[in-house]
Amino acid sequence: MRTYDFAPLYRSTVGFDRLANMLDRALTADVGTNSYPPYNIEKSSENEYRISVAVAGFSEEELSVEMRDGQLVVSAKKAEEEKDPNTYLHRGIASRAFEKRFQMADHVRPVGAETKDGLLHIDLVREVPEALKPRKIEIAGPKTIEAKPQAKKVTKKV
Repeated sequence: MRTYDFAPLYRSTVGFDRLANMLDRALTADVGTNSYPPYNIEKSSENEYRISVAVAGFSEEELSVEMRDGQLVVSAKKAEEEKDPNTYLHRGIASRAFEKRFQMADHVRPVGAETKDGLLHIDLVREVPEALKPRKIEIAGPKTIEAKPQAKKVTKKV
């Protein structure tokens, strides 16, 4: 795999720390660890999104959803397990701890979360401030300059 050195960029940019860190994380992330747990990202409308994460085997108390540094962090950790009296011949339902991070765009924030049928649904909304929304500027036609009546010159004959 190729590695990139972004150190020269850090010396010549100001205020792009978040972008540089995001690039650095994206290029150093291990692809194998990103597959668990499976998830979907849906676009409900122009400004509404939903992330659905498969969390079978976890209770609501064992799940955590929070915003940190422009990222939505979904994590789960099993409570202290008591000795299970059952002997499993095959254990296919994973219940290992995980932490999944989703990079949020500007002005996107979570508005709610719920569990249903083994899925954790997180609803997101994008709220762009009025100052940043595009606005139409009226184009006026050509302006006509009205001539002002000039005062008559009065000349005296001497």
